[in-house]
Amino acid sequence: MTLPNKFALGIVGAFVLVVAGLLVVAGLDEEDSTAPLTRGESLLVREDSHVLGEKGASEVTFVEFLDFECEGCRAVYPAIEQLREDYAGRVTFVARYFPMPGHFNAERAARAVEAAAQQGKFEEMYHRMYETQEQWGEQQKPLDDLFRSFAADLNLDMDAYDTAYAAPSTAARIKKDQDDGIALGVEGTPTFFVNGERLEPRTYGDLTAALDEALGS
Repeated sequence: MTLPNKFALGIVGAFVLVVAGLLVVAGLDEEDSTAPLTRGESLLVREDSHVLGEKGASEVTFVEFLDFECEGCRAVYPAIEQLREDYAGRVTFVARYFPMPGHFNAERAARAVEAAAQQGKFEEMYHRMYETQEQWGEQQKPLDDLFRSFAADLNLDMDAYDTAYAAPSTAARIKKDQDDGIALGVEGTPTFFVNGERLEPRTYGDLTAALDEALGS
C-alpha cells in the first residue's frame, strides 16, 4: 500500500521530533519501580494494557508508547488508524502511556484518558486527545478543566471521573507504563514494537513491512 503524502510526511516529521524527546527523557524517574510481572505478562503487554479495538486472531502485537501532547505522536496518529483498518482482525494494537516530562499537560492528558478508560471509554478519549491537540498542546498551564469537559462530552459519570482523575492509583497506572517503557529502552515518543522487536520506521511502508513479516505474508 502506498502511504498518502500527509501520512508519509507525518511519520518522517514524527521521528525527527523524537530526537527532541531524547533531550528531556532524562527528567523521568530513573528508579526502576516496574511492577512485578504476573503469569503470562511481559513488559510490552500487561493484563491491563489497553487494546485499540478488538484483539487480532494472530499472535502479532503492535505496541506504541505514546504521549498525547507529543506532536510526533499526533503526526503518525492517522497512519496508526490506517494500520488498524488495514490489519483489522489480524493484529492486536496496544497503546501504552509514556508522557514526556517536557510536556506540561501530557501526564494530565494520560490521567484523563485513564479515568475515561475506567468507564469503558478509553478509545473515545484517546481519539479526542489527538483530535484536539492543536487546541491544548504546548500550553504551560494546567488544563484539567478542559480535559474534564471532554469527559462530560463523552457522557461519563463525572463524580467517578473526578475521583479516578485525582486517584494515586491512576497516576501509578501511568507510571507503570513509563517504567516498563524505560526498562525496554524507550527514550522518546512515539516508539513502536512488533512482537517485541523495536521498530525505527521512516515510512508507512516500513510499518506494514514489519507487520507483514510478522504475519508471514
